[in-house]
Formats: sequence, C-alpha cells, structure tokens
Amino acid sequence: MATTDDTYLEVACPDCGATLKIDLKPRTVISHTPAPRKRTFEDFETAARAMREQDQRKESLFQQSIDAQKNRNDVLEKKFAEALKRAKESPDAGKPLRDFDLD
Repeated sequence: MATTDDTYLEVACPDCGATLKIDLKPRTVISHTPAPRKRTFEDFETAARAMREQDQRKESLFQQSIDAQKNRNDVLEKKFAEALKRAKESPDAGKPLRDFDLD
C-alpha cells in the first residue's frame, strides 16, 4: 500500500487505484501514475455481440414509446369521459366558501 523512505511516500488510491508519489518535506505530490485501464470486453466478437444487443434494446424501447404515443389519445379520452361522468353525478355545491365569507 504505502512505502516510505526518508523523503518520499508512495500511496495507492483506494478509489481509482492510481499511485501517488508524495514528497514529505514540502508535502506535495511529485508524480501520479494512473491505474491500468480494465478491459470491458475480452475480444471484438463479444464487443460486437454487446453492441447488437444494445441496438436491439434501443429499438425495442423506441417501439414501446411509439405504441404508448398511439394509445395516448385513447387513454386521455377515457380519463376525460370518466372525469366528466363524475362531475355530472356529483351535486353542484355552488361557489366554495372562502375564509373571508365565514367572518
């Protein structure tokens, strides 16, 4: 993790894995060595397969949003009809009372 001699200290970052070389007297970072990058995919074939799967997921989500937009008008009309029906069934109470009217 950390090695010391009289003037320098090497510390590994627990978050990113980079190595910092610190001068102890002025308390400054002398050098920074980034952590080696991790491979996302082992070979090009798996990367290509992942890209195809991602494209299929995108297309599926796009089709779902298109279907939702097509059905949106029907859903809104049903909601409006239900709200209109409830408004006709409830008795008209007139104007609502304000706090000022109660005095």
